[in-house]
Amino acid sequence: MRVYVYDKCSTCRKALDWLEQRGIEAEVRPIRKTPPTRKELEAMLGHHDGELRRLFNTSGMDYRAMGLKDRIPAMSKAEAFELLRGNGMLVKRPFLLGDGFGLVGFREKEWEAALGD
Repeated sequence: MRVYVYDKCSTCRKALDWLEQRGIEAEVRPIRKTPPTRKELEAMLGHHDGELRRLFNTSGMDYRAMGLKDRIPAMSKAEAFELLRGNGMLVKRPFLLGDGFGLVGFREKEWEAALGD
C-alpha cells in the first residue's frame, strides 16, 4: 500500500495519524517530489468510475490559477495525467492506493470500509 501526502497538509497528517493508530503500514511518498505514476493514476481513476475530476485537488491554488474547473470536462485522460504527473500539487490528497482499492482525500468512514477497521 502506498500513500502520497503533502507534509503541510493537515488532512494528510490526519490520515497518517489514523493509519499509525491502527498499526496499518503504508509506504509514504511526498506528492510534490514524486507524484503518482501514470499506472497509479489509471488505477485510481478506475476506483472512481472514470471521473477525472476526483483525482484533482479542486481546492488548491494551482487548480484555480490554471482554470481547470472549466477545462477538465473537455480534457482527455492523457492530458489530465500529464498535468497530474507534472505537478503533484494538482493531485487530490492524501492519495492512497492498495490492492483492490484506491482512496483520495480522507473520509474516515471510507478508509475504515476499505481497510477493514
